[in-house]
Amino acid sequence: LRDWRSFSASINGEVMRPYMGELMLGLDGDEHRRYRNLVAYAFRRSTLERWRGELVEPVIETLLDAIAPAGRADLVDQVTSKFPVQVICGIVGVPTKDHEQFNDWAMRINYGPLYPEEGRAASQAMRDYLEPLVEARRTEPIGDLLSELVHAEIDGARLTDEKIYGFLRLLLPAGAETTYRAFGSCLLALLERPEAMARVLADRSLVPAAVEETLRWETSVTMVARVATTDIEIGGCPVPAGSSVSIINGSASRDEARWAEPGEWDLDREPQQHMAFGTGPHQCLGMHLARMELEVGINAVLDRLPNLRLDPGAGTPVISGYAFRGPQELPVLFDPS
Repeated sequence: LRDWRSFSASINGEVMRPYMGELMLGLDGDEHRRYRNLVAYAFRRSTLERWRGELVEPVIETLLDAIAPAGRADLVDQVTSKFPVQVICGIVGVPTKDHEQFNDWAMRINYGPLYPEEGRAASQAMRDYLEPLVEARRTEPIGDLLSELVHAEIDGARLTDEKIYGFLRLLLPAGAETTYRAFGSCLLALLERPEAMARVLADRSLVPAAVEETLRWETSVTMVARVATTDIEIGGCPVPAGSSVSIINGSASRDEARWAEPGEWDLDREPQQHMAFGTGPHQCLGMHLARMELEVGINAVLDRLPNLRLDPGAGTPVISGYAFRGPQELPVLFDPS
């Protein structure tokens, strides 16, 4: 992943360009660096802290308000799957009434290679929707992500409109699909381990450790793709130029040479770099936002849903998935409030 000269990310652009347009994930070298630097400006620390108070915390509180009186819920259906979608839509500046439509377009774009006609139609619909918003932010910036992207400038260079649209088409499936799965996996890990849950409830400084261990233990995105640019050898296996290479980062995060008992979720595990966010030039641009969402989300759930426990009358939740992993449902009981 660090050796972009031997293993190009261009395969991502070839596969997704018909649906996402000018895609940062499909670029290498200086072109990728220029594009990423302009986008990264919008994710600086001061902006993330503002988003925390203005968007992340209010969104999770509103979702929990809706379920707190009931005493039971499916946390995936009612909380974790909605949380990052609403955060990202808010960050972009999409009005609340359009969140569901925007998410529908994003998912259809993401699955464009499987359903090409639907993917292309959704891509065009999202562009048509965003175009007047981009133009409005150009003349009247309001501090949202669109405003930041439109006005980002480094050494006189700015993002073209097509690059802005490409990034926004990527943002929701990349940011929401992954974060909601990690959120569910972390809650399930705690719910299945009452002793760890009790410790985290009593000492919230352990929440970041719970999040990091979950990201390592059940990586939401299990693999990334590259293409060999030259004849090369990996672990004694010849890889001809032009070959597609899948990097199984979910497996790398369970490397027995790096972690003792890597298949176990361990709240006291000594932190080391895992592969949940990748590495190298394409390391996840939104990883600090994702960590912040997860920590805020876990704390809010523990604060708002007292005596939280798995629903013994429902099926046992499991973490599943091939390219994306997480629990599909998380039925719980708690004391109504």
